Amino acid sequence: MANYLVISAIGEDRAGTVERLSAAVTSHRCNIEDSRMSVLGGSFALIQLVSGQWNNLAKLENALAALQGPLNLTITTRNTEHRKSEDRLMPYTLDVVTLDHPGIVNQVAAFLATRGINIQDMVTSTYHAAHTATPMLTIRMTVEVPSSLHIAQLREEFMDLCDEMNLDGVLEPIKVP
Repeated sequence: MANYLVISAIGEDRAGTVERLSAAVTSHRCNIEDSRMSVLGGSFALIQLVSGQWNNLAKLENALAALQGPLNLTITTRNTEHRKSEDRLMPYTLDVVTLDHPGIVNQVAAFLATRGINIQDMVTSTYHAAHTATPMLTIRMTVEVPSSLHIAQLREEFMDLCDEMNLDGVLEPIKVP
C-alpha cells in the first residue's frame, strides 16, 4: 500500500530547480503522482503529490530539508492520503474572462461555496488586452458539482452572477474522451 506526501516549494526562480527536486524524489524510490509548478512574479512555486513506501518518504523529507539552502527554497511537506472520489459529484469546467479588479475570484468562489461546489483546480492570470492595454483577468476552474443540484438552475444562477459582475463566463461539463 502506497503512502502519500504533499511537497510545496517556493523561492528563487532559476534553471535546474525542477530537475533537482525530481531527482530527489526519484533517488528515494518515490513517484510524482500529481504536480503543479509556476513562476509567479520572480518566484518559483511548486506543489506535488508524491507516493512511496513510508520509510522512503521519510528519507525524502530529510533530503528535501537539506536542499532548501542550496536551492534557495522554502520547502514544506505534509503526509496525506489518496483522495477518495465521490460517485455523487459531477466534474465541470468554469471559465471567466473579465476586466480585472479586486474581489472577482472571491465572489466566484463564494458563489460556488454557498452551493456546496468544491473547487478541485484553479488557474488565474492577468494580462493586458491587445490594442487597448486594458487589464484583464482569466479564471479557469475544475469544479465538482453535487449531483443533487439542478444543473439548469445552477447555470442560470451562474449567468445571473456573470451579468451582475460583468463577467464573460461559461460553465460546462468536462468531456471525457
